[in-house]
Amino acid sequence: MSFIVVIPARYASTRLPGKPLRDIAGLPMIQHVWQQAGKSSAARVVIATDDSRIQAAAEGFGAEVCMTSADHVSGTDRLQEVAQILGLGDEQLVVNVQGDEPLIPPAVIDQVAGNLARNSQAGVATLCEPLSMVDDFHNPNVVKLVANDQGMAQYFSRAPIPWPRNHFQQQQDGMPEDFIARRHVGIYAYRVAQLNCFVGWPVAALERFESLEQLRFIANGVGIHVADAVEAVPGGVDTKQDLESVLNIIKSL
Repeated sequence: MSFIVVIPARYASTRLPGKPLRDIAGLPMIQHVWQQAGKSSAARVVIATDDSRIQAAAEGFGAEVCMTSADHVSGTDRLQEVAQILGLGDEQLVVNVQGDEPLIPPAVIDQVAGNLARNSQAGVATLCEPLSMVDDFHNPNVVKLVANDQGMAQYFSRAPIPWPRNHFQQQQDGMPEDFIARRHVGIYAYRVAQLNCFVGWPVAALERFESLEQLRFIANGVGIHVADAVEAVPGGVDTKQDLESVLNIIKSL
């Protein structure tokens, strides 16, 4: 199995401008992500950006950089442009590692690529984690998912799914003891052919309502394989508080 990693990195961020270049223990955040991806089994790691400042920084620490359009609506669109620029074949596997995940475990990068390689009926693969906190279950910023017994995603939502009706009719705090809920972990593996299809499809109705681009694949009949991550995946960096948390973790290591 051969796969490449693409790390999309945008300079513009509403909550944390210049996020990929924020300093974490003496290195820009994007370098930490790149180093983690380099510890995986990927044959190639590419940083995709539309900003010359990120390009200069990434090339400075030795990364391969692919300059992309600044007009992409989604990260999936940017990934497809990278595949096109690099001339990747339809069956090439590409793993999208977010540029704000400086603690991403290399093992989950290998896992999601391997899962897609082993499941020919899927065009996309992603990961999830058990969700046990009731506040997270109700939080619309925590994306939930449900999958069938064959490990194929049925739906992703910002709403609390599946809904344990009887439990919440009786009480509002705590989760049922035997309840299985899953939080989506935002790492994806794609076959390039599906990326090429994605950019040609209109935005799906459910995708627009939920603001979740993966629903476009489901709306068009493309299977998404889902499995529990083999290692805990720390949250990404969206705020200054997140940045401080990551810094403290890296210092402790």
